[in-house]
Amino acid sequence: MTILIINGPSLNLLGEREPEIYGSKTYTDLTTSLEQLADKLGVKVIIHQTNYEGMIIDLLQLAHREKYHGVLLNAGAFTHYSYALYDAIKAISIPVIEVHLTAPMERQESFRKTSVIQAVCKATFSGQGFDSYRQALTYLSGVSS
Repeated sequence: MTILIINGPSLNLLGEREPEIYGSKTYTDLTTSLEQLADKLGVKVIIHQTNYEGMIIDLLQLAHREKYHGVLLNAGAFTHYSYALYDAIKAISIPVIEVHLTAPMERQESFRKTSVIQAVCKATFSGQGFDSYRQALTYLSGVSS
């Protein structure tokens, strides 16, 4: 079983960017944690981070073409306005799980309260920091097996 994990804009700055919101753990800490969990679950994860919307779409299509078992997607700010991501997720036949470190609905900025991709994702895990990813990976490994 192969699961693609896509991290969007500015997630590479974890530990540096707004630590009062996103915490002090780094992107490397996140990827290491996910790789260790994947080993325990017996799944292969391929992890990418990009700041470019088109690259996220290319990766979603790659996962579809290569017949991966699913995708965990933290689309960052694209979550709130990218109908291109909505269309890309809707167009593929593998499950996409939306993931967020924070709980966007509880954030101060009003634009964060809308996810345009949620309707085409199989599930959403948010508000639990790195545990959001771990819960989503565990869920997807069970759904896709």
